[in-house]
Amino acid sequence: MPQIFDPVPSDSCDRILCCYVNATSKIQVVRITNIANWYFERVVFPGQRLVFESPRAGQLEVHSGMMASAILSDTIPCRELLVQEGGDNFFPSDPVSQQRLELLNEAPVEPTEKVMSH
Repeated sequence: MPQIFDPVPSDSCDRILCCYVNATSKIQVVRITNIANWYFERVVFPGQRLVFESPRAGQLEVHSGMMASAILSDTIPCRELLVQEGGDNFFPSDPVSQQRLELLNEAPVEPTEKVMSH
């Protein structure tokens, strides 16, 4: 059964769908820490695409480095990672949409795909 970990706060009506790709050869940890009452953190492996929902004001922190130490290497406004979905709102509020989001995260990144990283 699909689960949503760390859902966007319910009082955040300005949610956007975002995509980040780790275009490096190192494991990264990404976090959103600037939204009150919400903390988002994921591990992103080299070449992995992460599709996630965020308040428009979110700032994605990208931490990279070796196992024992991680350095904040970039901060990206989530609005710059916005995914255009063509007309219908796409938020994982129902099981079908959640399954689609999970499939997007599992799909391999194609070499010809435009990589969104800073």
